[in-house]
Amino acid sequence: MHKAGLVGSTWPEAYGGRGLGLRAHLDISREIGRTPMPESVNSIGKELAGPIIMAVGREEQKLEYLPAILEMRNIWCQGFSEPGAGSDLAGLRTRVEKTADGWVVNGQKIWTSGASKADRILLLARTGTVEDRHKGLVLFAVRTDTPGVDIREIRSIDGERHFCEVFFNNAVVPEEDMLGSPDEGWAAATRVLSIERATNRMHRAWRFENQLQHLVSACAANPATRELVERDYAAQLADVSVNIDLLKGHVETLVGSLIEGEEIGPRGSLPKLFWSEAHQSFAALALEIVSRFPPDMSDPLRAVKLRMEEIYLKARAETIYAGTTEIQLGIIAKRILKLNRKA
Repeated sequence: MHKAGLVGSTWPEAYGGRGLGLRAHLDISREIGRTPMPESVNSIGKELAGPIIMAVGREEQKLEYLPAILEMRNIWCQGFSEPGAGSDLAGLRTRVEKTADGWVVNGQKIWTSGASKADRILLLARTGTVEDRHKGLVLFAVRTDTPGVDIREIRSIDGERHFCEVFFNNAVVPEEDMLGSPDEGWAAATRVLSIERATNRMHRAWRFENQLQHLVSACAANPATRELVERDYAAQLADVSVNIDLLKGHVETLVGSLIEGEEIGPRGSLPKLFWSEAHQSFAALALEIVSRFPPDMSDPLRAVKLRMEEIYLKARAETIYAGTTEIQLGIIAKRILKLNRKA
């Protein structure tokens, strides 16, 4: 993908990218989404850590980290969520203390995707106490082999061990691995989440469409399943198709705003909310349909059944990660609709 120029297309050429615009990035994302390829093992590096490093990192950090991310020489994970601070990042408790050797980290992160295979953790921690909320938050690029960093895999409902919990016990992080300044963490973290919820996962709209097309075409090729779908599920699948078109419209509108130089801010919550709710609903519908396939199903039907079952298991967490549905609705109500909580 990188050799073909399809990864980091908007990144500056000096850092291994192609220096293309957002319109080209949208075109590339659209084509990637239309193929059933798996998600990149370095999506955190490319979609979250990379943009943050470009925004707040020093030039030597950009030259060290960014080409390595695109070339898959440096795999990243995101150390934000904690047992008591998921969507409410201002409540995180992992602390860093400045010493003569650098910064000493103590605390715990959880639901850290891909940590057991990562080289670096994009760590958000605080210099003060939890009562400080947004103040004193700082970002680091922590090596996963740092003494005092303990990574433990978590077995999820689909049998995979993609999620991890990460413990920091007096782990010393050198000064040069800080990203930005000690007071820049909250602004950078919210930028990460805005990026994550808006444009960097834009291919998912077309991946969603590919999944629907796979289900419908496989069912249409078999007389029994074609009759089943036409009789019991045609209207519901049509609703899914409409939702996909609406989601693509959300994404393309945001890209258009960015091209015009607008800040999307809280509008980044719209496609994340719409995608997670619509895709989770589709996954439940798809599971119901494939559960009614005949026992003597053909190989194409068996393949789509296995794919829809996997999609369903993974979709259960989609309304939770990268900000729960409730958090997204709160952002939309407060920051877009300007609703008064007391009203």
